[in-house]
Amino acid sequence: MGAHSKGVSFRARAAVALVVSGLAAFGVVGTATAGDGIIDGTPCSVTTRACVDIASKQAWLIDDGEIVRGPVPVSTGGEGRETPRGSFTVDWKNKDHKSTEFNGAPMPFAVFFAPGGIAFHEGNLHTPSAGCVRMAYEDAEAWFEFLEPGDPVEVH
Repeated sequence: MGAHSKGVSFRARAAVALVVSGLAAFGVVGTATAGDGIIDGTPCSVTTRACVDIASKQAWLIDDGEIVRGPVPVSTGGEGRETPRGSFTVDWKNKDHKSTEFNGAPMPFAVFFAPGGIAFHEGNLHTPSAGCVRMAYEDAEAWFEFLEPGDPVEVH
Protein backbone atom coordinates (compact mmCIF):
# COMPACT_ATOMS: atom_id res chain seq x y z
CA MET A 1 0.00 0.00 0.00
CA GLY A 2 1.60 3.32 -1.09
CA ALA A 3 1.92 6.41 1.06
CA HIS A 4 -0.84 8.10 -0.94
CA SER A 5 -3.26 5.18 -0.77
CA LYS A 6 -6.80 5.66 0.42
CA GLY A 7 -7.06 5.15 4.17
CA VAL A 8 -3.59 6.43 5.05
CA SER A 9 -3.87 9.63 7.08
CA PHE A 10 -2.21 12.91 6.17
CA ARG A 11 -0.22 12.72 9.42
CA ALA A 12 1.04 9.22 8.60
CA ARG A 13 2.11 10.32 5.10
CA ALA A 14 3.81 13.40 6.58
CA ALA A 15 5.66 11.30 9.17
CA VAL A 16 6.95 8.99 6.42
CA ALA A 17 7.99 12.04 4.38
CA LEU A 18 10.00 13.42 7.31
CA VAL A 19 11.82 10.11 7.80
CA VAL A 20 12.59 9.83 4.08
CA SER A 21 13.77 13.47 3.98
CA GLY A 22 16.01 12.90 6.98
CA LEU A 23 17.50 9.76 5.47
CA ALA A 24 18.06 11.59 2.18
CA ALA A 25 19.95 14.33 4.01
CA PHE A 26 22.39 11.70 5.27
CA GLY A 27 22.69 10.00 1.88
CA VAL A 28 20.87 6.85 3.05
CA VAL A 29 18.15 7.17 0.41
CA GLY A 30 17.75 9.25 -2.73
CA THR A 31 16.56 12.84 -2.68
CA ALA A 32 12.89 13.26 -1.83
CA THR A 33 10.53 14.57 -4.49
CA ALA A 34 7.16 16.34 -4.36
CA GLY A 35 5.47 12.94 -4.23
CA ASP A 36 7.49 12.09 -1.11
CA GLY A 37 6.00 14.88 1.00
CA ILE A 38 8.14 17.79 -0.21
CA ILE A 39 6.18 20.84 -1.30
CA ASP A 40 6.70 21.38 -5.01
CA GLY A 41 8.87 24.43 -5.68
CA THR A 42 10.38 24.42 -2.16
CA PRO A 43 12.95 22.33 -0.28
CA CYS A 44 10.53 21.82 2.63
CA SER A 45 8.18 19.13 3.86
CA VAL A 46 4.40 19.32 3.88
CA THR A 47 4.39 19.45 7.68
CA THR A 48 6.22 22.78 8.04
CA ARG A 49 4.59 26.20 8.48
CA ALA A 50 7.58 28.34 7.38
CA CYS A 51 10.23 27.38 4.83
CA VAL A 52 13.54 29.11 4.03
CA ASP A 53 15.91 28.30 1.16
CA ILE A 54 19.21 30.02 1.92
CA ALA A 55 20.72 29.32 -1.52
CA SER A 56 17.91 31.04 -3.41
CA LYS A 57 17.27 33.66 -0.68
CA GLN A 58 13.55 32.81 -0.65
CA ALA A 59 10.94 31.91 1.96
CA TRP A 60 7.39 30.56 2.01
CA LEU A 61 4.48 30.22 4.43
CA ILE A 62 2.78 26.83 4.32
CA ASP A 63 -0.67 25.74 5.53
CA ASP A 64 -1.55 22.02 5.43
CA GLY A 65 1.06 21.37 2.76
CA GLU A 66 -0.03 24.26 0.52
CA ILE A 67 1.93 27.47 -0.14
CA VAL A 68 -0.09 30.43 1.16
CA ARG A 69 2.60 33.09 0.63
CA GLY A 70 5.82 33.07 -1.31
CA PRO A 71 8.30 32.76 -2.54
CA VAL A 72 9.35 36.07 -1.04
CA PRO A 73 12.89 37.49 -1.09
CA VAL A 74 14.91 37.31 2.13
CA SER A 75 18.35 38.22 3.42
CA THR A 76 20.10 35.59 5.53
CA GLY A 77 23.28 35.45 7.59
CA GLY A 78 26.69 36.30 6.22
CA GLU A 79 30.06 34.64 6.57
CA GLY A 80 30.78 33.75 10.18
CA ARG A 81 27.18 34.53 11.18
CA GLU A 82 25.31 32.09 8.98
CA THR A 83 21.61 31.42 9.44
CA PRO A 84 21.42 27.97 11.05
CA ARG A 85 20.04 25.19 8.86
CA GLY A 86 17.68 22.57 10.18
CA SER A 87 14.25 22.03 11.67
CA PHE A 88 13.09 24.39 14.40
CA THR A 89 9.90 25.59 16.06
CA VAL A 90 8.68 29.11 16.68
CA ASP A 91 9.63 30.02 20.26
CA TRP A 92 8.09 33.45 20.71
CA LYS A 93 7.11 36.66 18.92
CA ASN A 94 7.53 40.39 19.57
CA LYS A 95 6.00 42.93 17.20
CA ASP A 96 8.29 45.80 18.31
CA HIS A 97 11.44 43.95 19.33
CA LYS A 98 14.77 45.77 19.79
CA SER A 99 18.01 43.80 19.60
CA THR A 100 19.89 43.42 22.87
CA GLU A 101 22.97 42.29 20.92
CA PHE A 102 23.10 45.16 18.42
CA ASN A 103 22.56 48.36 20.44
CA GLY A 104 18.79 48.29 20.36
CA ALA A 105 18.54 47.87 16.58
CA PRO A 106 14.87 47.53 15.57
CA MET A 107 13.60 44.07 14.63
CA PRO A 108 9.96 44.75 13.70
CA PHE A 109 7.62 41.74 13.58
CA ALA A 110 10.23 39.43 15.16
CA VAL A 111 9.36 35.72 15.17
CA PHE A 112 12.09 33.85 17.07
CA PHE A 113 12.69 30.26 15.97
CA ALA A 114 16.32 29.19 16.55
CA PRO A 115 18.86 29.37 19.38
CA GLY A 116 20.92 32.53 19.63
CA GLY A 117 18.07 34.96 19.01
CA ILE A 118 17.55 33.96 15.37
CA ALA A 119 14.27 35.35 14.03
CA PHE A 120 12.28 36.31 11.00
CA HIS A 121 11.91 40.11 11.03
CA GLU A 122 11.63 43.17 8.81
CA GLY A 123 14.96 44.52 7.59
CA ASN A 124 17.40 45.30 4.81
CA LEU A 125 17.32 42.75 1.98
CA HIS A 126 20.51 44.00 0.33
CA THR A 127 23.11 43.04 2.95
CA PRO A 128 23.73 39.85 4.93
CA SER A 129 22.16 39.61 8.38
CA ALA A 130 23.80 38.46 11.60
CA GLY A 131 21.96 35.15 11.22
CA CYS A 132 18.33 36.26 11.16
CA VAL A 133 16.02 35.97 8.16
CA ARG A 134 15.21 39.54 7.13
CA MET A 135 12.20 40.38 4.99
CA ALA A 136 10.35 43.29 3.43
CA TYR A 137 7.87 45.02 5.76
CA GLU A 138 4.73 43.40 4.31
CA ASP A 139 6.27 39.93 4.33
CA ALA A 140 7.58 40.25 7.90
CA GLU A 141 4.12 41.39 9.00
CA ALA A 142 2.55 38.36 7.26
CA TRP A 143 5.02 35.95 8.93
CA PHE A 144 4.29 37.57 12.30
CA GLU A 145 0.51 37.27 11.86
CA PHE A 146 0.59 33.71 10.47
CA LEU A 147 3.11 31.94 12.73
CA GLU A 148 2.46 30.94 16.34
CA PRO A 149 4.71 29.47 19.05
CA GLY A 150 5.24 25.78 18.41
CA ASP A 151 4.86 26.05 14.61
CA PRO A 152 7.53 24.12 12.67
CA VAL A 153 10.15 26.05 10.65
CA GLU A 154 12.58 24.51 8.16
CA VAL A 155 15.76 26.22 6.96
CA HIS A 156 17.63 24.60 4.05
